[in-house]
Amino acid sequence: MKKYVIAAFIFAAFSAHADCYGTGSFRTCTDDSGNNYTINKSRNSTYVQGSNAETGSTWNSQTYRSGNTSSTYGTDSDGNSWNAQTHRTPRGSTTYGTDSNGNSFTRICDRTGCY
Repeated sequence: MKKYVIAAFIFAAFSAHADCYGTGSFRTCTDDSGNNYTINKSRNSTYVQGSNAETGSTWNSQTYRSGNTSSTYGTDSDGNSWNAQTHRTPRGSTTYGTDSNGNSFTRICDRTGCY
């Protein structure tokens, strides 16, 4: 479950309300679900550490950007690895990777939506 939280966080803005403090390069956030995030941006890289004090779960991700391509690697709250690569074009983006259950996925987005 946490892999989707992190993926959503990396690829889109928070859909739930989150209180964040810090600068553009280092922030600490807490959302309405009790999740805490530490976000550290450095040039073309973003590191996210997440935790939930109530459940004791932790997770993390690292995103590296080069040109129109972003590569994200992470570990979910059960310790399983996942990864995603996104290539952006003027018409949309294609994301593919492997979820924390070992399943491959592809998501294509254009001006009409994502599928």
